[in-house]
Amino acid sequence: MKIAEIRKLETNQLIKSVDEVRVEIAKLRRSIHMGETSNVRMIRAKRKQLARMLTVMSEQLEKEKV
Repeated sequence: MKIAEIRKLETNQLIKSVDEVRVEIAKLRRSIHMGETSNVRMIRAKRKQLARMLTVMSEQLEKEKV
């Protein structure tokens, strides 16, 4: 997801997406450890996506406070 797409999401949708990405990262780690997947860069991409989502979510939550 691009940052523009992430910013369009509502806070509730963003929280669900963050949970889904965390599960995907865990699955990727397991599959790499078991030798099923050799593409290690997928984890890096998912972690960057997670960081973007968390950044936007914190911005949205800060706006809701004020």
